[in-house]
Amino acid sequence: MRRLVSDTLVMAERNLVRFPRAPELLVAFTVQPVMFVLLFRYVFGGAINTGGIPYVEFLIPGIIVQNIAFGGFVTALGLNEDVHKGLIDRFRSLPMARPAVLAGRTLSDVVTNLLSMTVLTITGLIIGFSFQDTSALNVIAGVGLMLLFGYAFSWVFALVGLLVSSPEAANSFGFIAIFPLTFISSAFVPPASMPSVLRAFADVNPFTYVVDAIRHLWIGFPAGNHVWGAVVWALAIIAVFAPLAVYRYRRAAGG
Repeated sequence: MRRLVSDTLVMAERNLVRFPRAPELLVAFTVQPVMFVLLFRYVFGGAINTGGIPYVEFLIPGIIVQNIAFGGFVTALGLNEDVHKGLIDRFRSLPMARPAVLAGRTLSDVVTNLLSMTVLTITGLIIGFSFQDTSALNVIAGVGLMLLFGYAFSWVFALVGLLVSSPEAANSFGFIAIFPLTFISSAFVPPASMPSVLRAFADVNPFTYVVDAIRHLWIGFPAGNHVWGAVVWALAIIAVFAPLAVYRYRRAAGG
């Protein structure tokens, strides 16, 4: 176990040290999310009825959750490159714990998700968002819930990266699979404004559970049982996709 932990930390460090050498990755985690916030706040915000809640209060939890979910793209692209460049075979020849490659990838996503969450929260505070009817403990709980949800989707993207044939395919497949989930949810508009079929889907969408839970924890938005529902969704995604990703990784590594 000690070896697994130390090897996982080494692999996570390997994935993180590349960021200073790849400015485009930093842009993806900082500048691009800020552009989305400003676009929705000042272009679309005035046209969306959120039932008396200022749109900036409604928006920030939703767009942070969306960004957190997409944070796993780095894992999908990185694993796919490692497989096709032969790095996985090199890792097999090293005296290291085999699960450390996947564990290190997903752990590094937690760090980058925390970075993007910090940037978006600061941006939100600048443009008018504020924590209301809450406590410091609830705010911290919201951060933890989003990191757990992002970690769950890192395993989804890990499986995607190991299944597809190229980094471009990983990018396209992940975008097609996840992008509709974020928009057919309560992230950007109230589900009540959607057609009945889409509203029914949005009501059971894991993104709706997580976004409503964060709104409850950060601004006192009524959320029913969505806080616990969000935790269950995150753990269920990990329980399903982590074993599948490990199984696929073992096959890619030749057993």
